[in-house]
Amino acid sequence: MDTKELLKKVRKIEIKTRRLSDHIFGGEYHSTFKGRGMTFSEVRQYQFGDDVRNIDWNVTARYSEPYIKVFEEERELTMMLVADVSGSEFFGTDKQFKNEIVTEIAATLAFSAMQNNDKIGLILFTDEIELFIPPKKGKSHVLRIIRELLEFKPSSKKTDLAQAIKYLSNVMKKKAIVFVLSDFITDGYEQTMKIAANKHDITGIRIYDQREEKIPSLGFVQMEDEETGELALINTSSKKIRTNYEVYYKERVAYFKETFKRSGAGVIDVRTDESYVKKLLGYFKRRG
Repeated sequence: MDTKELLKKVRKIEIKTRRLSDHIFGGEYHSTFKGRGMTFSEVRQYQFGDDVRNIDWNVTARYSEPYIKVFEEERELTMMLVADVSGSEFFGTDKQFKNEIVTEIAATLAFSAMQNNDKIGLILFTDEIELFIPPKKGKSHVLRIIRELLEFKPSSKKTDLAQAIKYLSNVMKKKAIVFVLSDFITDGYEQTMKIAANKHDITGIRIYDQREEKIPSLGFVQMEDEETGELALINTSSKKIRTNYEVYYKERVAYFKETFKRSGAGVIDVRTDESYVKKLLGYFKRRG
């Protein structure tokens, strides 16, 4: 992708996702993810119904009438986007590949965080950490994140989510809002997830294509494993092969949902042909 084409794509995603975050997600994001605590703002005269525990006794003594301390939510938060860039993300049979949906969702979330003056960071992973962008504020930083999501060429095609979560725990010492974007066709991350979710506010966004759920009966078909590059001639007419695949797929999805929920993390399912806007908004509203 040349620079001109890349900038055009970045601009297109910015226009689409910025509009969403401005009109829809800004307020929802703010009310869903609260700040670290309360910080002192000012004092004002006591009004009926105010919490007497907030009375400022020094000011009250000086003016011989009650004054209370007013606090504001301490807003500064850090959002980490943890995106799967393994081979299976470059799959899609409808309008968009899974990795394109990942980019749009990540951009929408990043602009929502930017509106709230929060820092945003990025981890791209396969079975290794492909890229880490430390959290920073500002529009140019968000645009850099979008550029990387669009253009980055991973060195591996395999997936190891446990490795990514472990890395997240190591680099993020303070609590962060974390969105993990993947198809979650992997396992073995239960323990690392439990540890990370104790410290961070984590949500897993599963992006999938409906054609992945089942193999249609089409006779002998040459298939390529997106993560290993291996080619194999598969007899899709075999009921056993189709059933085994379906069982394997359902097990991975169930493992993802159970692991995240058991850890106290959130879960969102987004199909490539569905509106991710409704899914995100519904999730924010339920949590807010």
